[in-house]
Amino acid sequence: MEIALIKLLLAHILGDFFLQPDKWVVEKERIKLRSGKLYLHIALHIALVFIVFLSFDVWKQALIIGVSHYMIDAAKLLFQKANTKKVWFFADQALHIAVIIICWLSFYEGASIDFGFVQNPKVWLYVFGGLLLTSPTAIIIKVVITRFIPSRSSISLQNAGKFIGILERLLIYIFILTNHLEAVGFLLAAKSIFRFGDLKEGNELKLTEYVLIGTLLSFGIAVAVSLGVTYIHI
Repeated sequence: MEIALIKLLLAHILGDFFLQPDKWVVEKERIKLRSGKLYLHIALHIALVFIVFLSFDVWKQALIIGVSHYMIDAAKLLFQKANTKKVWFFADQALHIAVIIICWLSFYEGASIDFGFVQNPKVWLYVFGGLLLTSPTAIIIKVVITRFIPSRSSISLQNAGKFIGILERLLIYIFILTNHLEAVGFLLAAKSIFRFGDLKEGNELKLTEYVLIGTLLSFGIAVAVSLGVTYIHI
């Protein structure tokens, strides 16, 4: 896999998932194209392309990604409804990735910097895989299992489930990359033990099924991404 593609994808997930606060999303959905946060978001994506390449020679790619990102996000803001947010989320991300791939195939001319580990494709691949398993995967899981959330709200720390999921996926990522598959089984068993008491005392079938769906989905994505990174030869 070409290192330039990994850099472009890395810039995308940084701009869409790590450097876009929730209040930006709320404002954009509220006032749509009149939101200044929308244009700041687009400017950030353009800047990130320059940053990951450490060069201004990629201005064509940055401009194409910026303009297309605005058009895709604008369409999402104008046409999505409360009951179509899930569809628009995946469509939005698919279109952004498609533009990145087309941009990479059509215009990339090898603009990069030549020094040390920064140019090691494996480093970029490992960073991309690790970041993919944090906030992006947490948001994807949340979107998928929203319909299964039990009506009774449980007492827990704010965002605790999100951060527990991120930590477990990163641990699985590290275990598989370092060829310690037995540790993955240990992690799953440990989480099951901690969860067993809560589920047993709660005695709610819906809550048990909800936790199992979230856990298995989280572990499945983590294993799939980890094995994918392991078997990609660059």
